[in-house]
Amino acid sequence: MNIKPLADRVLIKPAEAEEKTVGGIIIPDTAKEKPLKGEVIAVGNGTKDEEMVVKAGDNVLYGKYAGTELELDGKKYLIMRQSDLLAII
Repeated sequence: MNIKPLADRVLIKPAEAEEKTVGGIIIPDTAKEKPLKGEVIAVGNGTKDEEMVVKAGDNVLYGKYAGTELELDGKKYLIMRQSDLLAII
């Protein structure tokens, strides 16, 4: 993949949603909660006011509504500002 986020943005591959069953009933994808963790794939250079703390390969937690979803080569990613990240795990 050849994407380089700009400024203080990071590209994240969300963790897969866990398959849940309730009493033999499989819950459809639309009813599943989005995962709130993922792996950093690429980072920008930062800004003069904000140094980049995360690096590619870090596993991070982010807010439920953080970022913008995009799809590349059939895979789903999120792009968001570093300030939208909650923690490195």
